[in-house]
Amino acid sequence: MKLNKSVFTLSVLVLALLAMSAAAAAPALTFTFTDVTVPVKGVTEVDSYAVNNAGCITGDYIDSASVQHGMVLCGKKLTTIDNKSCSSLISFYGINSAGTVAGWCTGSSGEPIGFTWAKGKFTTISYPKSLGTEASGINDKGAVVGLYLDSAGAQHGFSLVGKKYTSIDVKGDTSANAWGINNAGQITVYAINSAGGYDSFLKTGSKLKAVKDPNAGTTGTVVHTPNNKGDIDGTYFNSAGQAVGFLLHGGKYYDVKDPKANNSTRDDGLNDKLVMVGRYSPASGANVGFKATTK
Repeated sequence: MKLNKSVFTLSVLVLALLAMSAAAAAPALTFTFTDVTVPVKGVTEVDSYAVNNAGCITGDYIDSASVQHGMVLCGKKLTTIDNKSCSSLISFYGINSAGTVAGWCTGSSGEPIGFTWAKGKFTTISYPKSLGTEASGINDKGAVVGLYLDSAGAQHGFSLVGKKYTSIDVKGDTSANAWGINNAGQITVYAINSAGGYDSFLKTGSKLKAVKDPNAGTTGTVVHTPNNKGDIDGTYFNSAGQAVGFLLHGGKYYDVKDPKANNSTRDDGLNDKLVMVGRYSPASGANVGFKATTK
């Protein structure tokens, strides 16, 4: 049976309108925030940087003696992680599904020392012939990303896949940093432009796709974690210079701002369930870690 052209056109129009109506009716995402705390007396600060799909959080905490420790927090179970090669500032910024974490610390000469940690064992991550390396992201295949300082002290991003290191830069920008990597090998990269602000990208193969929150001021946008579902989180700086977390989901940017924050929320970690972790600045005192769940 032949379909009348006008009827066909009308049917297509009705379907398009229904699709637009459904999209318009889709509820906006809302977030529920809880503080990330550790079961240690006298802790003065908690920084939560990454979360895996099991809900395990990694980052650091500062104890009553002002000593910083790396951590993995799975529910109420805390694993405190220290490295004898570190003089200070140990923390972890990425965690994969196996619980392997990636991070760095400051060495005795002030140089950054990168590593991964799993089951009580450290593995050094050191870009060849560099002055120091920071590891910040790891995927389920064990690929690691971060930054390194070359022999002149200039900063570059890098990826480590298997045993192969690859340098990452952004043309026209300086001080590139590769923060996170998902299982497809997509990497979040940010760098500093000629105006002194941040430019951010999602790197897929050799292609860079810009990520820019529309509410960002001249300081720009800093990307953090890409999950395996096409979502990205990070932080932008508004026109007042305040840090505001964001989630890029379904092509839309959502503000992620802890209601207890005074003027700064940084959204650092994201899993496939749209659970996010980060840090906020209260009206007084040090940073507080947060976990945000999505509705």
